[in-house]
Amino acid sequence: MRCPKCNYNKSSVVDSRQAEDGNTIRRRRECENCHTRFTTFERVEVSPLLVIKKDGTREQFSRDKILNGIVQSAQKRPVSSDDIEKVISRIEQTIRSQYENEVSTVVIGNLVMDELAELDEITYVRFASVYKSFKDVDEIEELLQQITNRVRSKKKSSVADEAD
Repeated sequence: MRCPKCNYNKSSVVDSRQAEDGNTIRRRRECENCHTRFTTFERVEVSPLLVIKKDGTREQFSRDKILNGIVQSAQKRPVSSDDIEKVISRIEQTIRSQYENEVSTVVIGNLVMDELAELDEITYVRFASVYKSFKDVDEIEELLQQITNRVRSKKKSSVADEAD
């Protein structure tokens, strides 16, 4: 494995453990040249999953595209890289368990929005504003009202739980 700092080709595994999704091995490595420690993930290579885009074209599924969209939406928000990795793993696991060879971008986008709504409301709004391509302010206002209602219902249920 190539070191991300000095590009040296040899590293040793310091620690290995199963990642939370159960399908990935997380390895801590140390570069034999500069002694920088870094993390790699190893997962089973599965059959290719094609994504059907809105224009009908198909391309191979890419975790990186989801990662980039979430990272951009989560800028300057209290969302950790571990949280983002967990979200992406849950999304990929859901897609692979429910769809055999092809899945639409609509399904993927909705899964991302569901996950982000639970993770961080502002990140969710940022992602949704790009993904949904709102035509006017009324559509944004409707989305904000849905989020407000969800947050209020969460607060009511947590207050009710504390009272019990």
